[in-house]
Amino acid sequence: MCGIAGMFEPETRMSATERRETLKRMCDRIEHRGPDDEGFYVEGGVALGMRRLSIIDLFTGHQPISNEDGSVWIVFNGEIYNYREIRDLLISRGHTFQTESDTEVIVHLYEDEGEACVERLRGMFAFAIYDKRERKLFIARDRVGVKPLHYAVVAGGIVFGSEIKSLLQHKAVNREVNFEAISDFFSYGYVPDPHSAFRGIEKLPPGHTLTFKDSRLTTRCYWDFDYPERNREPVREESYYIERLRELLAESVRLRLVSDVPLGAFLSGGIDSSTVVAMMAREMGRPVKTFSIGFTEASFDELEYARITARRFNTEHHEFVVTPDVCNIVEEIVWHHDEPFADVSSIPTYIVSKMAREHVTVALSGDGGDELFAGYERYLVDSERAKFERVPRFIRRGVMLPLSRALPRGAYGKNFLRNIALDSDERYVDSLSHFHEEKKRGLLSTEFLNAIKGHDSSQEFRRIYNSPASRERVDHLLYLDSKTYLPGDIMTKVDRMSMAHSLEAREPLLDHKLIEFVAQIPASLKLRGAETKSILKRAIRGLIPDEIIDRKKQGFDVPIQHWFKKDLRAMLLDTLTGSRARQRGYFKPGAVEAILDEHMRGRRDNSRHLWGLLTLELWHHQFIDRQPEAAFAGAKQIELGRVASRDMAQVG
Repeated sequence: MCGIAGMFEPETRMSATERRETLKRMCDRIEHRGPDDEGFYVEGGVALGMRRLSIIDLFTGHQPISNEDGSVWIVFNGEIYNYREIRDLLISRGHTFQTESDTEVIVHLYEDEGEACVERLRGMFAFAIYDKRERKLFIARDRVGVKPLHYAVVAGGIVFGSEIKSLLQHKAVNREVNFEAISDFFSYGYVPDPHSAFRGIEKLPPGHTLTFKDSRLTTRCYWDFDYPERNREPVREESYYIERLRELLAESVRLRLVSDVPLGAFLSGGIDSSTVVAMMAREMGRPVKTFSIGFTEASFDELEYARITARRFNTEHHEFVVTPDVCNIVEEIVWHHDEPFADVSSIPTYIVSKMAREHVTVALSGDGGDELFAGYERYLVDSERAKFERVPRFIRRGVMLPLSRALPRGAYGKNFLRNIALDSDERYVDSLSHFHEEKKRGLLSTEFLNAIKGHDSSQEFRRIYNSPASRERVDHLLYLDSKTYLPGDIMTKVDRMSMAHSLEAREPLLDHKLIEFVAQIPASLKLRGAETKSILKRAIRGLIPDEIIDRKKQGFDVPIQHWFKKDLRAMLLDTLTGSRARQRGYFKPGAVEAILDEHMRGRRDNSRHLWGLLTLELWHHQFIDRQPEAAFAGAKQIELGRVASRDMAQVG
């Protein structure tokens, strides 16, 4: 596990010394991703750098790594779980190896199979290969987007890195606000791939490769979630799906136990993390180290359920109870995200990662289970509201929608009426929104709206929703969430918060072989009536405690609603109502104050909105305002699309 950075550009752009110094700064900014080692390859216009967190082949896995004759060089972030199998294949083809690392395997595989090499890899990865023979840079990101990769095309060249803050060390990469991306952030609480909050900086989407040659960039999708028409192959007996599912779960966990350093698991007390811990306990010859977070507010605390699993499998269990005194880490969390990010569960993820790093270097998690097996409550809500599609569309659009708009802000049923008046794709995308399109128009200033004129944040999501061939509604919901929310929110949160503490997180439920099998399971076996994750619950019944399987789902939530009224109140008010925030001109006069007032008076829980607005403003402070040219100068510039711019306790 590492952080990578680099550039490939005309040699006249910088001197060799300046290029190396720039690369060093880029890597220094992501030292937290790899505190154990650093390495550089600089030749002509190419520069590849890395910061290494040693996990496999601790002593000879130094990067960058080349092939036998030095014609192919790589920097790599991630883990390839089938690298030994591929290594044996390559040796049989005549390749020789200098290390025992998975990184070197990719180099030789690329020699033989070129850009198609990614299709053999089983794991999480983001890597960059420089091919001296063809003078091209080849970049790839894993299928699900577990590992990040950002890039910027600048004057005939390309700059790339694991984190945006690394790219910003290059003199040709500007700190300009991408207003369309900020609009998307208001909608979804994160900036969806492939865009970023910085104009000119992009994210390589999951399951994609990028080739840069002769100053031209091309991307290719090499893998996607496949939800086929169900008549393409016969539906099997449920027992078949259950048995095969158990096999793949066990295999996926077993593959992720390969490590030359201590490893453990995050344990939330939910089905997914408990399943991972159960599989680990069966495979390991020693107690699993487990790590859980709780809260002083009882309604948010899941430690009771985490302890049930910990006792069942006799784990070496560690807990931390989060108190509202979190002001001192909020700004650090924003810094690690590089972008505004409205998922407040970053706080407990940050803290549990810090706790785990005191004991292990690798932690397995249960992330991905909700998108894979239909675990979110919103799938049930969507199923219930689908019945309103029987109401003629002209009534929904011509009567119900105008009536919703006519109701005053905060009126009971206003949002519900608007939502059920929409078509199926619009309705689900609307349900995902922090600020839906109508609410954004009431929040954002005329100047901001003019700057994003013609941009519809929901359009791409609706296109993705309608992409699968399957006619089963649930498949479309799972596909959309797996393409957007999973990489944009869940994986981003886990990667940034774990790597903030130099901790590698592994997600067994996101093994692509497992995903490909589960996608073929009929949706009716995942969402059965009012039961979410039905097929998974049947597969693991008897493996984990019934109390975990039968409990009501509780998300990884945080009592931020209460914290904003007490411990975080001063910080929230100072940040959102300060002169800098007002002078940006993003919002209509009084709009933010109205949201604050509603929350503080207890009329509405606006904590999700407020956390998003807080991270947006703190992001501006850290990444934009510190630049002398970054002050927001009003409507003219924004229309031009410019901004000048309890202690840990161990229990048994």
